[in-house]
Amino acid sequence: MKKIFVFIIAFAFMLSFSLNGQAGAAEIQKGKIIEIISIQKRINNIGLKLLNANKIDKRMIFVYDPKIKKINFEPGLRKRQIIVYKNYIQFADNDDEIAAFLARETVKTYHSYLGGKGWVSSAQVKLAPKKFEIYFDKRAVDFMVNAGFNPLGLITFINKSYPQKRSDRFGRTNLTSKRLANIYEYIYTKYPYFLKYNTYLNNEAYQNFLLTSENNRKKLYEKIKSNSKKAVKYE
Repeated sequence: MKKIFVFIIAFAFMLSFSLNGQAGAAEIQKGKIIEIISIQKRINNIGLKLLNANKIDKRMIFVYDPKIKKINFEPGLRKRQIIVYKNYIQFADNDDEIAAFLARETVKTYHSYLGGKGWVSSAQVKLAPKKFEIYFDKRAVDFMVNAGFNPLGLITFINKSYPQKRSDRFGRTNLTSKRLANIYEYIYTKYPYFLKYNTYLNNEAYQNFLLTSENNRKKLYEKIKSNSKKAVKYE
């Protein structure tokens, strides 16, 4: 009788533990779903602001994927959808930085609609990827400003999310430092307001950019001082 009693107690304990475990797992799953929905809504809100403010008359959607997938920051061009994987969004600390990623991908996706009709085609991009990488960065700045976002968010986002290669001599992409220098120059010359009233001065990622871009920014200031029209050879 005593053994039966002990067995019943043990069984009840195991059943309770199992049910509590299932309930806990269900709560965790529910929390994940709520988080995904929340992030998706935030991405939709920012993405639609970019589309509407820049008068993009072509359909495209924004899709948050909670998986961590390593791809080369390319949108789903065939379906005209911009996929935001978890390892992208983890670098974004505010709406400006989310807008930075979405703006750049929106520019590229928009040009996929143009095909050979626009001045820039997919073939041209493939033939001169470094040139158009800078072009897309600059257009992303325009898109962000038009939609009411601070373009310095593009600098901080790229500074945190793109590693620095040893060289870009044989690669299809520019050194991250060159991209950042060109973005800074574009903001400096076209949207100086954001540097004059800089709300990112205390941002750690922006301070790191200032530290690592000192030589490139000196080159820019020398160009401006001399009224030169030549492109700066950033490092």
